[in-house]
Amino acid sequence: MQQKNPFGDVLKKHETDILTDWIKAQLDGQRSPMTRMGLVREAEVRELCKNFLRIFIQGLQNNSNLDTRSREWNELKEMMSTFSRDHALQGYTPSETASFIFLLKKPLLARIGQELAKNSDDLYQAIWAANEWIDALGLTTMEYFQKGREELINRQQQEMLELSTPVVKLWDGILALPVIGTLDSARAQAVMESLLTTIMETGSKIAIIDITGVPTVDTVVAQHLMKTVAAARLMGADCIISGIRPQIAQTIVHLAIDLGGISTKATLADAFRLAMQRVGMNIVSQSVRV
Repeated sequence: MQQKNPFGDVLKKHETDILTDWIKAQLDGQRSPMTRMGLVREAEVRELCKNFLRIFIQGLQNNSNLDTRSREWNELKEMMSTFSRDHALQGYTPSETASFIFLLKKPLLARIGQELAKNSDDLYQAIWAANEWIDALGLTTMEYFQKGREELINRQQQEMLELSTPVVKLWDGILALPVIGTLDSARAQAVMESLLTTIMETGSKIAIIDITGVPTVDTVVAQHLMKTVAAARLMGADCIISGIRPQIAQTIVHLAIDLGGISTKATLADAFRLAMQRVGMNIVSQSVRV
């Protein structure tokens, strides 16, 4: 036989009063971040609190296990997971998000004290259990929030990678990929995928990789560039590297970096002129001659 929860009956008996006081605390602009930030409407707060208590009371009726890690509380945890991730997207802090749970303490403990004042043992057990459970769920909410924030940051980083590796079609059969900033492993992978995808979609035969915006070129950067060139060649496209400044040229020579017969040019204009020649066209002054 399951042990009876020390505060389950109190919560069920005073559900309406506890809910009223909890909603009031949530809507208090001086204490609650929900209305202060103006991102949550009053109706949404009321509905959220009502659903939370409903699911919690149902859980207590089905079992007495207050361990938030148990599968009996999956529905409640899924609700809090969605709630926490939404708050992360809306710009709340972890403490502001967890305060939704912690604001339940005062009305719940007040009713426990009112109901069990004559029995010190039951009162102690109920207060201890209520505090322990709310604290555990508050921490769980913060964990969900952190996961949501990490997912948001990772998604934003991926979007920034995609935006920072644009492949531009300069001419029929000629692409340009301007690279700006540090070329680490993650970014190099994004550069390669973006270039290869565009080569496949356009059927281009020449790709200009412009590194004018890359501050330094070391052996790691050179290896990334050579892998990208090799992959492009497997797709049937030849690569030209432009933006070889004097400092970069000296570094490449000093480090004895072998670019593997890759054509290099000082400027993007020079690389574009070479690319036009390779596709059978010559640039003369301001005009293009076949």
